[in-house]
Order: sequence, then structure tokens, then C-alpha cells
Amino acid sequence: MVTRPPAGTIPDTPGSYQFKDALGRVIYVGKASSLRQRLSNYFQDPRNLHPRTAQMVATAETVEWIEVRNEVEALMLEYSLIKQHRPRFNVRLRDDKSYPFLAVTMDEQYPRALVMRGRKRKGVRYFGPYAHAYAIRETLDLLLRSFPIRTCSPGKFNEHHRLGRPCLLFHIEKCSGPCVGEIEEMPYRQLVHELCEFLDGDTDEIVRRLEQDMRAAASALEYERAARLRDRLASVQRAVEKQQMVAERGEDLDVIGIADDELEAAVQVFFVRKGRVVGRKGFVLDKVEELTPGGLVDRIMEEMYGDEPPAGVPKQVLVPVPSDDQATYEEWLSHLRGSRVQVRVPMRGDKRALHETVTRNAREEFVRHRLRRAGDHNARSRALTELQDLLLLPEAPLRIECYDMAHLQGTDYVGSMVVLEDGLPNKREYRRFKVKDVPGNDDYAAMEEVLTRRLRAYLDERDQPIGERGERPGKFAYPPQLLLVDGGKGQLGVAERVVQSLGLADEIPIASLAKRFEEVYLPGRGEPIEIPRGSEALFMLQRIRDEAHRFANTFHRELRGKRMTASSLDGIPGLGEARKKKLVQALGGVNAVKRASLETLQDLSFLPDAVALAVYTKFHPDGVDTAEASGAAGAPVSLTVRSGSAEGAEHLGVESLVGGESLLGGGAEGEVGDRELVDPGLDVGADELDQFGGAADQ
Repeated sequence: MVTRPPAGTIPDTPGSYQFKDALGRVIYVGKASSLRQRLSNYFQDPRNLHPRTAQMVATAETVEWIEVRNEVEALMLEYSLIKQHRPRFNVRLRDDKSYPFLAVTMDEQYPRALVMRGRKRKGVRYFGPYAHAYAIRETLDLLLRSFPIRTCSPGKFNEHHRLGRPCLLFHIEKCSGPCVGEIEEMPYRQLVHELCEFLDGDTDEIVRRLEQDMRAAASALEYERAARLRDRLASVQRAVEKQQMVAERGEDLDVIGIADDELEAAVQVFFVRKGRVVGRKGFVLDKVEELTPGGLVDRIMEEMYGDEPPAGVPKQVLVPVPSDDQATYEEWLSHLRGSRVQVRVPMRGDKRALHETVTRNAREEFVRHRLRRAGDHNARSRALTELQDLLLLPEAPLRIECYDMAHLQGTDYVGSMVVLEDGLPNKREYRRFKVKDVPGNDDYAAMEEVLTRRLRAYLDERDQPIGERGERPGKFAYPPQLLLVDGGKGQLGVAERVVQSLGLADEIPIASLAKRFEEVYLPGRGEPIEIPRGSEALFMLQRIRDEAHRFANTFHRELRGKRMTASSLDGIPGLGEARKKKLVQALGGVNAVKRASLETLQDLSFLPDAVALAVYTKFHPDGVDTAEASGAAGAPVSLTVRSGSAEGAEHLGVESLVGGESLLGGGAEGEVGDRELVDPGLDVGADELDQFGGAADQ
């Protein structure tokens, strides 16, 4: 436990203090207008302290402090130290995900618009944040009609600049084509400036300017330009309609709503610029330190604005309760913004109504958070106990495995296995299976194959001698304490048959969960088990079933996508991804590879002769035209194949001449060393040559 510093050593000045544990780690950071008064509160009788504060003091070994000139500097220092050390007893973000912003890269010659997350960087203007990335993309797609700026990466921009051809977005009028000089830099910059003005909420001026330009173009008989301006104006007006006016025009404010209990707080923030909601953000805080409602507001403002650039701080912040130190926080925010900022509690009117809306969003999010709070140990314990009782299990199922299948009319058949351990998903234990031996559309056979492969792997690892086992357990080393399949009685019958055939019926309990009525079936029972609606047990089963479904569908889409985007260069022996990329770049495209002669392919230094011949044969199954290949003994041999007479076709034989592997089998006349080759003058008909095509493709 921390010992009190000697009397008179703690200064009566503003500053920040840090409690450290026995290992020297910072476990709590605070600030005070008077370090002496604040720190003296921690050294009273522990029974008079808040339980969390008493625990912190008991854990700490030492306390240090840093003096500053005023309270604003103390606040800034406290924020920096919390960010640096992440103390365990300071308020923490539970949901610390990075929200997406619409960003415009002003530091590039031709700025681009894109979705960005994470740490903000200089030279980029940010708008938002948005709750979902798709909301940004919808907004951006709508605005590109009016403000057609580039959205491509620097690499794509440079590629089209080199080719001298714009991309598809230029042709559908969603990009102005700066990569090919279709627009000069200054007009392009003006376009970017107008987009930023619009995103800032200055819509009236843009609408007025577009209307004036449209009328001027029409008066000058420039009807095509007037029509383009009319379309831009219509797109802008549609985008404006999507933004609800919630405050007076010209007002910039952030509205903070809070819903909390003793342990956590859900926060929702609406960002209002020029009277319109332009973004929102939500997060959950772990209340690991003792805070008053006003102190919680202070912590939230620190979390929100500590790293914000001046443009990210509004003129006004609406909060549910007054700050504990309002003057200090207003001065701090004003310092960040560069002009005055107010922190106030709305009492009446439109702002009060808006704040109630934001608070209602926070309450609803808090309810959803608590419902899905997988970290609630009590809820998980209840769920596992309920499952043990309802499914007549010998013990609580600490490891549950759930299986599901996915396919599209029998193609790309896959299975998934997801795992809950202690009621929580363990993604390291997830497995996915390609179904190998099931022709057509047969869910039962596919499920049987997946379960058999999984459980046989478990038996192989279980029965392996201890001396032969590795340091780490294998992929299927642990058996499930409940094996759950997605489906009804049919799927349950498959699982029952598999565990019985492998002698695991007494070791592994099984069940199935049907989607339609959320019914659970057990072996040997004709009727489903009734699991109470709203129970923790049913919620856990639904969660793992839905996760298995998601995991299977994700893998299926991945395989289907690979198949649908497969290249004609795929499957050629010796032609991997790196070599394939070099080949396409060297010849200028896949079509050029298809047209290339064998000599051209063999001249490529990175392509072995055997691979060159395999590539050529892939695209010329009807023969090789005046091709030259180096023999095993080094002698060049000419082979001419053309349509016509097929006399002697039965004697056709071609050797790869690299490693002696035969691509086309059969005897032939003529020799090079001990390799037999086709007679150079032999005429072979195309139909007769086809019978050897299968071997050539191997």
C-alpha cells in the first residue's frame, strides 16, 4: 500500500499525479488545481474511500506528481500521461474500435476522397465520423456526380497516367480525369474545395453558385454545359435532402448523450455542422475509477477531443450534466480550437429536443450492449448450466462445437466448425472444410464427410503415442463436450451415425438446432426439447449457430469468388503467382501470352523451358507451329504440325526434352541421344492430334 509523503512535501499548486505499483507501472493518473488537497484525500481511512479507489490505493506503492502553471496545463498533461501509460484504474474504452471518416487528401497534387480509419494525419481533411463505412460510400457515390474528384490509389493514378487512358469512373462521369489531363490542377482544386464546403455544411452557397452558372451557360447557348450543371445541381439537392436540419443554420455543435450503470457507460455523439447532422459516433466506457456524473462528462470530452485538430472542435458542446470543472474544460477546448468554445446543458427548445434524441440513442445502444455482452460471466455461467440441465448432459459443456454447410447448387461445397469455450467464441479453434467426396447437392452426405474427418482426426491425435506428439496440441486434439449441428432430425441422424461408427457415442453428446422454430433435437427423442424463449441457453445456441452459418458462407463466397475470377493461366505446372505476374507484365497482358510463340516464351529468362512449353501447349492444343525446343543432348529439333494427312499419326511422339518427361506419348522416327522424336516432315491431322491433348495438359 502506498505510504503518505512527508508533511509539507506535496505542493499546493496545479499539476498531475501518478500512482505506481511495485513494478513501477503507472496504474492511475489524475489532475488537480491543488495537488496537496487532492492527494490528501487518498490517505484517509480506506473504509471511507470508494471501493475502486480503495483498491487502487492498496495496489499502489508510490505516488509522484508534476507541477504546472495552471489547470489547463494540468488537464493537457493528464491526458498525455493517460494516453501514454493506459493506467488500469483510469476510465477505459470498452469498445475501442476506430470509426470511419470520409477523408480528402489535401496534401496531394490532385486530392482524392476515400474512407479512412485510425490515427489522423496532417494534410488530410476529415469529415464524420460515420457509424458504418457503407454510409460514407453511399454519400460519396452520390456526391461524385456533383464533385467528380478522384478516388483511386496513387498506384492506379500513375498507371492510367502512363497508359494515357482514364478508368471507368471517368466514362460514367464520376471522375474528372486528372490522370490523363482532362482537367487542369486549379479547376480541379476548386472542385475539391466545393466538395469540402459541401461536407462542412455550406450547401446554400454551392446550390446558388450552380444555379448561376447553369443560367449563364444557357444564356450563352452552351446547352451541353448547362445540362451538366443541371445534373450536378440535382445531385447536390438530393444529397442535401438526406441531411436533416436539426439546428439553426450556421451552428456547429457536438451533442453528447450518456446512459450508464455502476460498471459501464454507453456514449453517443452527434456531430452537427451548419445546422445539419454530418456524423455520429458511439462507444462504451469501463468505469474503473470513481467518477461523479460531471467527472464522467470530463473524461468523455478528453477522450473525444484530445487528438482532434482545430477543425474537429465545435463552437459548442452539449452535455447531459454540467462539467465538474467547466471553466477549465472550456479554456482547454478553446485552446484546441483557437476560438471560444462553450460547454453547456440544453434546458429548452430545439437543442433540448435534439439532446433527448441523442440520449435515447445512447440508452438503446446500452441495452443492446448489455444483451450482447459476452463478457458477462454470470450470464455465461447460467447459459452453460441451463444447457446441462435441458440437454441432460453429464457436465456443463465448456467446449461446444457447431457445424454448418454452404454451397450453391452443389458447387463449392464447404463446411464450417466454430467453437465456444466457456461460452465465448475461440476463433483460433475455428476450422473450415472443403467437401471432397460428395457429388451434387447432398447436405447429409456432406455433413457426414465433415464430421467424420473431424472426429477421425481427433481419434488419430488421441491414440498417438506420447513420445510422438509435438510440443503443441494438434488442430483437433480436444473433443467437444457438446456437438451441435445446424438443422433438424435429418442432420441429427447423420451426426448420430458418425459418432456411433467411430465409437464416440458415449464420449461426445450431440444435438441439432432447427432454424424455423429454434427447436433442439436429441438422439432417441421424437419431440424437440423445449428451451424457454429469452433464456441464456437459447441465446447461446442461437449465437453459435449463427456464427457457424456466417463462417461457412464466408468461406463459400471466398471459394466461389476465386473460381469466378480464375485466370486462364491458372493450373499450368510450374507457373506460380510470382512467375505468372512477371509473365503478364513482360508480354503486356494475358492475351499477349496466349498469342506468344514458343520461342518468345523460351526467351524469357525467368521462365524455364519446360514451363514455357507448358504455357504454349495450354493455349495451342491443336499443335505447335515451327517451334524449336532444345533437346536433352542440346540439339535443336524442328517440329511442324498442320492440318492435313494423318498418315503415321500412330507414330507421333514428343518429348519435353527437359528432364525427359513425356508430354505426348508414343513412338517416333529419328533420335537425339537416347530420346526419340517425331519425324520433322510428318504431316499430322488436327483430329488425330486431339487424342494426345489430354496428356499434353498434364
